[in-house]
Amino acid sequence: MSAPPPTVRKRRRIGWPQRVFSQVLLMQLAIATGVTVLATGLFLAPLSAQLDDQAMRRALAIAQSAAAQPEMAESLLTTDPAPLGPVQSAAERLRRATDAEYVVVMDRRGVRWSHPDSSRIGKLVSTDPGEALAGENVMEIDSGTLGRSARGKVPLRDASGRIAGAVSVGIAYDSVRARLLAAIPGLFAYAGGALAVGALAAYLISRRLQRQTHDLGFSDIAALLAEREAMLHSIREGVVALDATGRIRLLNDEAQRLLGLGPEASGRPLTEVLGAGRTADVLAGEVAGEDLLTVRGSRVLLANRMPTADGGAVVTLRDRTELEHLGRELDSTRGLIDALRAQDHEHANRLHTLLGLLELELHEDAREFVTEVVGVHRATAEQVTEKVRDPLLAALLVGKATVAAERGVALRMVPGTLLPDRLVDPRGLVTIVGNLVDNALDAASGSDGALVEVGLRAEGRTVVLRVRDSGPGVPPGRRESIFTEGWSTKDLPAHGKRGLGLALVRRLAERQGGSAAVDGADGGGAEFTVVLPEAMTEAESDRAGADR
Repeated sequence: MSAPPPTVRKRRRIGWPQRVFSQVLLMQLAIATGVTVLATGLFLAPLSAQLDDQAMRRALAIAQSAAAQPEMAESLLTTDPAPLGPVQSAAERLRRATDAEYVVVMDRRGVRWSHPDSSRIGKLVSTDPGEALAGENVMEIDSGTLGRSARGKVPLRDASGRIAGAVSVGIAYDSVRARLLAAIPGLFAYAGGALAVGALAAYLISRRLQRQTHDLGFSDIAALLAEREAMLHSIREGVVALDATGRIRLLNDEAQRLLGLGPEASGRPLTEVLGAGRTADVLAGEVAGEDLLTVRGSRVLLANRMPTADGGAVVTLRDRTELEHLGRELDSTRGLIDALRAQDHEHANRLHTLLGLLELELHEDAREFVTEVVGVHRATAEQVTEKVRDPLLAALLVGKATVAAERGVALRMVPGTLLPDRLVDPRGLVTIVGNLVDNALDAASGSDGALVEVGLRAEGRTVVLRVRDSGPGVPPGRRESIFTEGWSTKDLPAHGKRGLGLALVRRLAERQGGSAAVDGADGGGAEFTVVLPEAMTEAESDRAGADR
């Protein structure tokens, strides 16, 4: 048997960390370290020059102090250079008192009259004293017989002000360097402390970022953002994200379609984009609740709002326009079923009556009975079609008249009603008339002398609709609120929502530049008035006159 292949151990590669927390922490530590090192270097560089300058100024001050002594110039002019001479004694006292490295007094030839090493007295100085003998103050760092030092040189003047020599004072450069080196540990301690504080702050900030990003990597966050964008723009629900100030942060494609907005709405205040109204109130959270209904244009929307931790909110929108239409059709269908059930009973009674007349051989009475029954329905249809020429609207009113009769309500056309077949939007007017008549039938049903009157007339290109009922009417304080979505005094229908019919009536009217209002009717009840400008096309005679 062959030996098993050797196990290959993979070497772990140390690379750049993937987590946002780790990357931010490393970057912050690198920045803090770099700033600390840079600040330390920038502080040390001028510190060395500052210490040199201080040493030279100190040497110059000592030299000026020595030159200011009157006996120094007098002794230089009246005595000879000697190790025990007055000049040497005075210079040494000054050197020991100021802790200088040397105090050298020289004559105009550059011959030393004082020196820490007495064997050098009477000899020429090692550096050029020309500038000091010329009357100038000199500060420099130079090397001499005692090594490198910070020097100050000044002229030495006699009582009459003439230059008798010069005084040169040196500060050991090793002491200057020692001060610099002594300052470095303290500076490094401060820098280390600052670096430690910066590292701690970077760690705390990174930990907070770790919690906020759920310890994800940049690639994970990028993938989540890409998935979010794909999801938001592909779902068939509108999504609107708002910040704490009410500005739109996000608006997906479906929300733009449902609200009639464009991508430019992002970043703008909600009230500025949508305007005042229930839709803006629902999205802003001023109306509380779940599955809130609102109308935007011709669309019926279902909104749910969820607050976010930062004070903003996410609102989801669903289009219930078709469902609402289906619900209303279901309500109408159930009403028709009830009416047909009542008609079935009435029809059976009529057949029984007709059968009895025929069995009694009262053929003439039977003929008159059938003529009367058919004539009533025919008269109603003819009355409507004579005054309302649009076929859709006429068919609606004939059907509503049948339903009204079965519910014990008289549906009449107001005298003077006349509407030519020139409607621009017949379906919109059918929706308005259907909603108003349904509400009027509900209000008038069960009242004494139950009556609903419908008036339609054209004034040029304007259509004026009036629907009056004999119901209890609308209190003056509620005549505006009844046009608000969700407001209703009726029980919930089969589709579970009410309060949209009158809101749709007003929206459809306002979309055509018109208005919808309610007032009290003469004799009690309510009278709704809808004005629709530009609802009619021009008549042929008007167009012909314009052409001529």
